[in-house]
Amino acid sequence: MYAFDFHRPATLRQANNLVGKVEDAKILAGGQTLLPTMKQRLASPAAVIDLSGVPELVGIEQKGRNLVIGAMTSHAEVASSALVRAALPGLAALAAGIGDPHVRHKGTIGGSIANNDPAADYPAGLLALGATIVTNRRKIPAGDFFTGMFSTALDEGEIITKVIVPTGAKFAYAKFRNPASRYAMVGVAVGKKGSSVVVAVTGAGSDGVFRWADAEAALGKRFNAKSLDGIKNPAAKELNSDIHASAEYRSHLIGVMARRAVTAATAK
Repeated sequence: MYAFDFHRPATLRQANNLVGKVEDAKILAGGQTLLPTMKQRLASPAAVIDLSGVPELVGIEQKGRNLVIGAMTSHAEVASSALVRAALPGLAALAAGIGDPHVRHKGTIGGSIANNDPAADYPAGLLALGATIVTNRRKIPAGDFFTGMFSTALDEGEIITKVIVPTGAKFAYAKFRNPASRYAMVGVAVGKKGSSVVVAVTGAGSDGVFRWADAEAALGKRFNAKSLDGIKNPAAKELNSDIHASAEYRSHLIGVMARRAVTAATAK
């Protein structure tokens, strides 16, 4: 590791000030992406701003019909939260399936979505649930937040402070995971609220998380796994192909995971 300046603000106000003043700084959340890339010299910021000492960014609350999750809340805390399990058990299950115990206890929801890894789980889940990402400057709907592979709508110096997740939806997430990394080779999140259905796919797209419009239309008419029979899967030419799975195989898995997610979402 090379030399760099380290800052650990105690309040969100201090964090905001540091982000605005410190040049060439990176924000450290759970460190599950930033620290490995720094060790490999793929990233070499002059300064690191650690948000782990900001209590305003941690915790889960029920506010009306929404769950409000602090950006520095760990995956393990989301998975074990009684509030999340009661209101959105599918979201708790999604968090419980991220990585291994170390990753779940160190990684955070804010860090995950800010990084927007194309194989991460939260982007698909939050997109399907119609969540809103709140920063130190504004509120961004999930549909506008995830803009491409490792790309988001965040501006320079913008800090995610919390995530607002509507409750009351039928929701589930199913993934076919890489046995080593446990990243999603294909993951599908399905959310239904009223007559609106969102099917979000992660791990497969060449440009990150995306929505499967044909599946949404079919499930909007009848929210049942059988409604996906005969629905054409996303074109293989638009999907990732690598040493883990071909684009054709990922296309097949999208249909399989979507059916599993719908079945889980409709189970009593």
